[in-house]
Amino acid sequence: MLVLGRLSGHVGRRPTSIASLVLILLGCVLLANVHDVGILIAGRLLMGLGAGLASSSLTAYVVDAAPDRPAWLASVASSQMIMLGLAAGAVGSGALVQFGPWPRQLIFLVVIGLLLLSVALIAVSPETVTRMPGARRSLRPRVYVPAQVRGLLPVAAAVFLATWAAGAFYQAFVPALVEDQLQTSSPLIVGLVFAAYMGPSVLGAPAGGLFAPATAQRVGMLGFLTGMIGLVTAIATGTLVLFIAATIVAGASQGVAISAATRGLLHGNTVADRAPIFSVIYLLSYSGATIPALIAGQLSDTFSLPQIAIGYGALALVATLFTIVGAHNPRSEAMGQRRHGE
Repeated sequence: MLVLGRLSGHVGRRPTSIASLVLILLGCVLLANVHDVGILIAGRLLMGLGAGLASSSLTAYVVDAAPDRPAWLASVASSQMIMLGLAAGAVGSGALVQFGPWPRQLIFLVVIGLLLLSVALIAVSPETVTRMPGARRSLRPRVYVPAQVRGLLPVAAAVFLATWAAGAFYQAFVPALVEDQLQTSSPLIVGLVFAAYMGPSVLGAPAGGLFAPATAQRVGMLGFLTGMIGLVTAIATGTLVLFIAATIVAGASQGVAISAATRGLLHGNTVADRAPIFSVIYLLSYSGATIPALIAGQLSDTFSLPQIAIGYGALALVATLFTIVGAHNPRSEAMGQRRHGE
């Protein structure tokens, strides 16, 4: 995202999007036949490179192709389709592993087929940007946000960091929690619990379009904090019904907050701005997913799961308070007076 984030603005959305999917496809080919840790790492590296490139090029392509009305559609499609993919992937993977043949290969074969279909569809889709020189210079690591929305970035960062950290918590710790509470290690049940957090995000996101971006971020983060408080309480008391209800509330609310933050950052953007903006968005999002999870993993030998959950709840509290105090709407600038800054 730091190196390849602006490349699609120079060589075109279509070739960079296809390249990102091909990298992920190659990663799936390797992961379908893992017999040592080197192949595992190589496959994940290819998928990471592909996902990083897609985070800017393919997501910007979605916004390029979106209609102007309703105004919230581009931000919802670009920010929430990944949540829908995570939810569907979790449930689909769990079902295939539990009930299908070849549990270590079948899911990758299915995804390879879906990626080939996606490549074919993009190949026949129109290009949305005009190629321009400077592709090599664009590879210099740089974080770029247009000046007219730069002031929105701190609050947006708080939203992305806290919500994606919670998603990583579900990925890392919920399997053990499900096994403890439900006395099952069923991959499908684990997938359904994870989908209960990611899936409602897609349903909550359009609701954010009813409000101005700042209001939607405040409402979304207050709901997200409520869900996280319920989650911490449910884990501490072993209350399964509360756990599921809190998961759905947190998931739907994060959809409101994330799509509103994305909508604010996309305000007044040009085609050239979009890929760099999404590079920043997903750089923050993946940082939120990985750094707290790494810290929590190191602390898991010392602290119990309820104590670790309290740490995630504290992160949600800080992010919510910061959003309530600092959120504001993007300012409008007269045509011709736009400024750019890094």
